Amino acid sequence: MTKKTLILDQHKIALKLQRMAYQIWECNSSEKEIILIGVEGSGVVISKVLAQALRSISPLTVTELSIQINKKQPLKSPAILDADLKNKVVVLVDDVANSGRTLLYAMKPLLNFSLKKIQIAVLIDRKHKSYPVAPDIVGYSIATTLQEHIDVDCEENDVKGVYLL
Repeated sequence: MTKKTLILDQHKIALKLQRMAYQIWECNSSEKEIILIGVEGSGVVISKVLAQALRSISPLTVTELSIQINKKQPLKSPAILDADLKNKVVVLVDDVANSGRTLLYAMKPLLNFSLKKIQIAVLIDRKHKSYPVAPDIVGYSIATTLQEHIDVDCEENDVKGVYLL
């Protein structure tokens, strides 16, 4: 059985997500609208929490979208976005940035639009980049070994815990 070590509990996660929402607001305070796009799975849950926080601290109109991507074989079923994002500010949201591959392939359909700005927000940033993707807004950075895994435990619209496996 794999040993599970708690890195962030629910209270610490809430504080990190609140701070991330403030960072998003600070980076986009001159905007009227922002689009949060959660990567299917935990990224969508984190995106929902960030959207809720942004609505409570700012006058921004926050639109929530999601993008589905096959994390193991991203070219097998390319991600598609059914929205008009022309001249919009987009924040791509995921749970963990590891190699950067998922985020890179999630950005690919965004390049079909003439965006005003794109940012990446992740709850956890690991330092094992194989692809040139660096998150702009990070909840927590952690150095791990390549053999270790980060698990973000989500239920419904709540992030319960972050574990090192």
